[in-house]
Amino acid sequence: MNFFVQLLVNGISIGLLYGLSAMGFVMIFKSSSVLNFAHGELLAFGAFLFLAMVTWAHLPLPVAFLFTLAGCFALGFIVERIFLRPLIGEPLIFVIMLTVGLASMFKGLLLLVWGGNLHTYPDFLPEFLSIDWGIIHVAPVYVATLIIGMIFLSLFGLFFKYSSQGIYMRSVADNQKAALSLGVHVKRVFALSWAIAALVAGMSGIVLGIINGINVHDLSAIGLKVFPVVILGGLDSIGGAIIGGIIIGLLETFTGGYLSPSLRDVVPYIVLVLILLVKPYGLFGLKEIERV
Repeated sequence: MNFFVQLLVNGISIGLLYGLSAMGFVMIFKSSSVLNFAHGELLAFGAFLFLAMVTWAHLPLPVAFLFTLAGCFALGFIVERIFLRPLIGEPLIFVIMLTVGLASMFKGLLLLVWGGNLHTYPDFLPEFLSIDWGIIHVAPVYVATLIIGMIFLSLFGLFFKYSSQGIYMRSVADNQKAALSLGVHVKRVFALSWAIAALVAGMSGIVLGIINGINVHDLSAIGLKVFPVVILGGLDSIGGAIIGGIIIGLLETFTGGYLSPSLRDVVPYIVLVLILLVKPYGLFGLKEIERV
């Protein structure tokens, strides 16, 4: 029972992280119908930028964290402005293939600078963050993941509900043409969607780097887990992305704990296939019916 509870807490922590990362993916898809295949590389960029701030620039950890988030936010704006905006109005496959090219470009640059070796952060999480209930021990990194996930979920919930830009983003996601007719600056919404997606991806990369260490190939592969998460929750559902992330996180953790660690990376894709067979629109996705 104790082992079960420990796996449960770890799974929810990792699942919140997956859900936050998937939320950025869903935001881009909802606003512009683009599948971002460079999501894993954005994860890696945030992780390595934080490593550079801590080890090369020797910044205090809170300052390094804020600078990293600001850098990821700026990168999202730059990517949308330079690479994506000129393709507005072009066939969607062109934009999707551009994100594939961006993924290769970012991965190549990261490998050029950092190489393919495993890097680790300095041990900076205080021990008081750990949870000890009898023989149950939850490491500080999982507690920190849970806290960070809850904080960011609350902040984004408030942003989408009460801020003008958040309301504009919701209106564009619901009906792009109607929002444009009402005077919403759709291009600015696209840029903000990419910026927020890069920010949450970078933050996820930092926490995943604390848990597993930083490796370009591994973080890029973790980015692919976004697809099972968003398809499970529904490609156009932000809430579904969070729930899908928690489900995938729990499945991974329990598979690794009770069956085999080598199977934990396979489970999300098994779930992906099953969901596509049973519910192609995901658990919370909206079914689109085209009348002819």
